[in-house]
Amino acid sequence: MEHSNIELSFDEVAWDFVEIFNGLGVGQINEMLIKNIPLEQIQFFNQYANQFAEEADIGDPARLSLPNLMLIGYLLRVLEERLLPDPDNQEITS
Repeated sequence: MEHSNIELSFDEVAWDFVEIFNGLGVGQINEMLIKNIPLEQIQFFNQYANQFAEEADIGDPARLSLPNLMLIGYLLRVLEERLLPDPDNQEITS
């Protein structure tokens, strides 16, 4: 796979991810989750989101979406780590 010299901002990566994510079916989403997030992490997000929603008295529509929103945030972070250059490892040239 050839790497291009195009540098994307986190916002650009996030919007591209959201567009791709919206086009995935349930089976494809499950496959992506299995390949990128350990089962223990998925269970943690679900448990934490449910506990947080209960303690914050969040209504049902938002409560049902909270675990998924947390997973999407985590996936964006994983994607960012894989695709975006690490600013700490960038050479300084003048």
